Amino acid sequence: MLAAMLRQLVSFSARRAFIVVLCAVILLAGSLFVTVKKLGVTTDTDEMFARSLPWRQHNDMINRLFPGNDDLMVAVVKARIPEEGQATARALARILSAQHDKFRFVRLPDDDPYLRQHGLLFLEPAALESLLNNIVAAQPFMGTLAADPSARGLFNALGMIGQGLAHGETLPGSMTPQLNGFATALQGAAEGHPANLSWQRLLTPGTADLTGQYQFVVTKPVLKYDNLQPGGEASDAIHKAVATLPFVKSGDVSVMITGPVQLSDEEFATVAQGMGIGLITSLILVACWLFFAVRSPRVIIPILITLIYGLLITTGFAAIAVGRLNLISVAFAILFVGIAVDFAIQFSVRFRAQEVADAESNVLVSALGATGFETGHQILVAALATAAGFLAFVPTNFVGVAQLGLIAGIGMLIAFLCTMTILPALLALCRARSGVTETGFQNMAGCDRFLRRYRKSVVSGFAILAVIGIVLMPRLYFDADPLHTKNPHTEGMRALHALQDDPRSSLYSGALVAPNLEIAGEWVKAFDALPTVDSVMWLGMFIPTQQSQKLAMIRDTAAIMLPTLVGVTPLPPPNAADLREAARQAAENLSIVLREKRPDDDPLLRIQKALTRLATAPDTTLIETNDALTRFLPEQLQTLQSSLQADEVTRDNLPRSLVENYVTPDGKALLTIQPKSRITSNEALYRFVEDMQRVNKDVAGTAVEVVGSAQTMIHAFTDAAIYAIIMIALILFVILRRLLDVALVLAPLLLSALLTVIIVVTVPITLNYANIIALPLLLGVGVSFNIYFVMNWREGVRFPLASPTARAVLFSALTTGTAFGSLAASQHPGTASMGILLLLSLGCTLLATLILVPALLPQRAIDD
Repeated sequence: MLAAMLRQLVSFSARRAFIVVLCAVILLAGSLFVTVKKLGVTTDTDEMFARSLPWRQHNDMINRLFPGNDDLMVAVVKARIPEEGQATARALARILSAQHDKFRFVRLPDDDPYLRQHGLLFLEPAALESLLNNIVAAQPFMGTLAADPSARGLFNALGMIGQGLAHGETLPGSMTPQLNGFATALQGAAEGHPANLSWQRLLTPGTADLTGQYQFVVTKPVLKYDNLQPGGEASDAIHKAVATLPFVKSGDVSVMITGPVQLSDEEFATVAQGMGIGLITSLILVACWLFFAVRSPRVIIPILITLIYGLLITTGFAAIAVGRLNLISVAFAILFVGIAVDFAIQFSVRFRAQEVADAESNVLVSALGATGFETGHQILVAALATAAGFLAFVPTNFVGVAQLGLIAGIGMLIAFLCTMTILPALLALCRARSGVTETGFQNMAGCDRFLRRYRKSVVSGFAILAVIGIVLMPRLYFDADPLHTKNPHTEGMRALHALQDDPRSSLYSGALVAPNLEIAGEWVKAFDALPTVDSVMWLGMFIPTQQSQKLAMIRDTAAIMLPTLVGVTPLPPPNAADLREAARQAAENLSIVLREKRPDDDPLLRIQKALTRLATAPDTTLIETNDALTRFLPEQLQTLQSSLQADEVTRDNLPRSLVENYVTPDGKALLTIQPKSRITSNEALYRFVEDMQRVNKDVAGTAVEVVGSAQTMIHAFTDAAIYAIIMIALILFVILRRLLDVALVLAPLLLSALLTVIIVVTVPITLNYANIIALPLLLGVGVSFNIYFVMNWREGVRFPLASPTARAVLFSALTTGTAFGSLAASQHPGTASMGILLLLSLGCTLLATLILVPALLPQRAIDD
């Protein structure tokens, strides 16, 4: 009865082709209208998982309490010296802070006035004592610089060293690093290449690189989730601002953008580009395969139109059902093309096999109706089973794949309806011909006999492979690190790799909210004791320890140094003549080093020779040298004065802006736990999370999010595979009504999955959140091939490999493989790995269908 109903549907569509096409055009117009009005794309990765998940709830809670730590875009400033980095970061922050339409806030975490003034208090007592002793030893030198913060003052101070040596004084060994710094700078200037001098490293070497070699400009961009790149306008604004900065223009500073927003934007751009190119490429290559499959433009054109039409109608359904596509559900288009074309090929090949060669309309309608009777119920079962494979994702907590499953599942049903209505109508309008002499592989009849003759050996061989696959299943490796699926050549990833050795910049951290600061302090001690934890960032870390001891040391130094630094009126800036005379006089004062036996690399000898050359240098060279050598000197002298006047730090006098980043108004305290080393493996990531959860099971953060999302995905795909097998088995039993027939369909399907496992483990191929989609999709793709063979066997087909169905299956696999192969060419590693795994799965499916199924079919189907 079902076959008869489908015959009537196909015959009606062919007989009333113009009406069917007109109705289809009207429906298409509505679908396009809905798509344009309602369909969008969201790049918010938080929406990929159900909000009910515990780890998602913990992260959402922290983001609500501390919104300043979520959705950040970070400009990473790398400079030759710290001062150039600070100046560049400050200038960039000033420009961006004025663009309120693009940034909610802009901050400089390493350039806080509080940290500059109290930086000495964060040194260990021994390091602080050494630094302060060096400062005191350099008092005469600094006094000269404070009175004359220019190259003239520097030359005079260096000349004083020569005078001291002439009077028998010895130079402290602690000044050697500073003298080497001066020597290198003066040599470069004497050679006509003056470079900015880092006074921070020279005057306070203990604090110069506490923040590392990078400066960070942290921004919270205004995101527009209706764009493929929500932070695109913000990143463009940063790039434009960076291009105007002096030290960037000179090549002394480089700036790259990274952070969660930038990484997501780059990933979506890469995926979207790959999907777009892949879709176009797959359609072109599918058309080529269709030519070999049906060999008639009158058939190829209707198939392609039907395929595109079904895709557009499915897109309209997506607009109504989900509204916004995500990183994973955007793949539905290529999957639709790859799978839905199978239905059209099956129908068209069987149509071409109809033994009616006349193109008269009534005869053509009769041939199409006969095709619908023969294949319609087979395609329906395949469509239902394939849809079940997709729809099995819908109940899972992995929302991204659940959306894909819903769209693709309904898309399979839409593809079936289009195959039964639009395709016959278009074939009728194009006056396609049936009655082709050869539509199957007639020379494959011998292979059918061979497989039947050696069926026990064939089945035994596949059984052995199945056992191997089962044994290897525990060795499947799932890579939970989402960074490994991103394009490593994007700006955000290159910046991240540059920061890989800085614990502060690790993307994988923990986060926890304590009820108050007292409990937070107890938790910090517990986290600090963990072997995988480097440090815990919280408000308490901004209150130095051993303050009484350190303040006493600082005050003793201040009593000696501040009279030298404070209240001094600097001399007027020098001109070229002043600089030349100062260089000549200093070189003369240092001439004593020429009479001593010093090695060529001795800093004083190098300084004396450089000053001698500068004494005869052109005016422009001397002015440029003055600017380069002392550009950052006044600011550093001011910072030194401020740090020598540091006061005791308490919770009450911490800056409000700092407190707000770590404590809520009602006293809840944020802890951010940083891993001890760069996390490069699943084992290290899981160990870090397990350690943190032993202290507190409610810990959240990016590390917990990655582990939680990985576990959610694995559970989702496991559940989806089980649901799919159950649903497919039920559908097959309802349609086929015999357990043997159901087993004949499912056995090769499960075997192809185990063959895929063997390849994945032995190649090896690492499973990740992108390519793991291929495994359950295998069930949907493979079941249709097996259904065609088994249902043909039920209807008396004696040589399955020689039948038109085998030809249709082969070319269907080629077209599907072409669509999936286009994914493998994507620049996005995750998408590419999905395409590769889909291709391998498809190959295993085809192997099981064309070899195992004919061997499994009972003898009566093929006796000659």
